Amino acid sequence: MLEKGIIGNKEIIVTEDCTARSMGSGELPVFATPAMIALIEETAWRSVAAFLDPGQGTVGTKLEISHLAATPMGMKVSCRTELTEVDRRRLVFKAEVFDACGKVGEGTHERFLVENEKFLLRARSKAGNNQ
Repeated sequence: MLEKGIIGNKEIIVTEDCTARSMGSGELPVFATPAMIALIEETAWRSVAAFLDPGQGTVGTKLEISHLAATPMGMKVSCRTELTEVDRRRLVFKAEVFDACGKVGEGTHERFLVENEKFLLRARSKAGNNQ
């Protein structure tokens, strides 16, 4: 059962693949904001996955994130999410991201509970409208 207080944690090492230069969000070889956002989303959805019914999933719908400091390649980055609100199908998470020197990101992330097959059917139905 989904309840406030569920915590998620995930760590990664900043590699070339997750730099601003590689992700197209800038020219520098530092941890990219899009990579930080992906880390927050993954940490959040994984934290609640075990509490979902079979066939359910979550999709990200909103992010309000501040990228506070640069992290160089080779440094470990850790993300912590906490489920702070459950409003029917709407889930709100507090997110914090740290490297060895301190906090590098923070904000909130919103996800919605979905029935995976119904969600995919609706998404796939768009393909027929684009031809």
